[in-house]
Amino acid sequence: MAEAKELFIGFDVGGTSVKMGLFDKGGRLLGRNSVPTPPIVDEAGYAAVTDGVEELVTTAGFTLDQVVGIGLAVPCPVPADGKIRLQANIQLNEAGLKAALEKVCPNVTVQFANDANAAAMGELWAGSGRDYQNLVFVTLGTGVGGGVIVNRHLVAGAVGAGGEIGHMCMNPAETRVCGCGGKGHLEQYASATGIVTSYKAECAARGTEPVELEGPSDSRSVFAAAKSGDEAAWAAIDTMCDYLGRALAIISSVVDPEAFVLGGGTSNSSDMFLDRLVERYKSYALAVCTETPIEVASLGNDAGIFGAAYVALQAAGA
Repeated sequence: MAEAKELFIGFDVGGTSVKMGLFDKGGRLLGRNSVPTPPIVDEAGYAAVTDGVEELVTTAGFTLDQVVGIGLAVPCPVPADGKIRLQANIQLNEAGLKAALEKVCPNVTVQFANDANAAAMGELWAGSGRDYQNLVFVTLGTGVGGGVIVNRHLVAGAVGAGGEIGHMCMNPAETRVCGCGGKGHLEQYASATGIVTSYKAECAARGTEPVELEGPSDSRSVFAAAKSGDEAAWAAIDTMCDYLGRALAIISSVVDPEAFVLGGGTSNSSDMFLDRLVERYKSYALAVCTETPIEVASLGNDAGIFGAAYVALQAAGA
């Protein structure tokens, strides 16, 4: 049996799988597990999760009473009071799951967090943000999300909208509708989907054919086209950088973070756009904020489990 210590588990609850990571207080990953995501609304669903917890802990050579914190990153707004009021892509009874986890791990504190916010906390704890107290995490994927960290704590907000930077209205004249129902939001220009949309519009305006795209969010092909000299692709990238740079400049005047950290799939192409983004940010930012660094996240798909565990650590007062 491993030596006695305080343990923390981070969950990343996705639409298809629940990923789990076991951590010590110092942020060392001690083990991982994954189970298919069931409807987490009844005893069968709770058991699928708690069985995964038992396997995770015992396989690593520890006991369940050593687990003092469990954090769950979920794709929902999570207000400051921790009560989830809106669910989109999962079926979750958080009170029932919390009770089931507390029964299996008798010394545990359970805490929920929005998945993008959890990713921000992961980067703060063990990734690109570890040297900072205050940062803004920006996830660039199918949509645009984020997490605001002040004094190493999440700003969740009264209704869980803290960090929803993708829905800042950047262009009131836009006619296309955002996925949330609004118009002209940052997500419509800076997400993978937005990049593809801008690219197609640029091709149409220039009378050129777009490269073959695998879907509405295939920004990877747009970046590849730009690398091959496609002017329409570069124009779409410039549009992304302009809107995102302006959004970060606005955020810097409100939050004044020590750094911005970019995550999500689109950040994998940062070598193609980071210099342009920094240039646009500096052109819009308040003079005293122009040197705020814009960095790329380092934890990748593990940011959620790291961050959920760190949220649990804070909730447990460890």
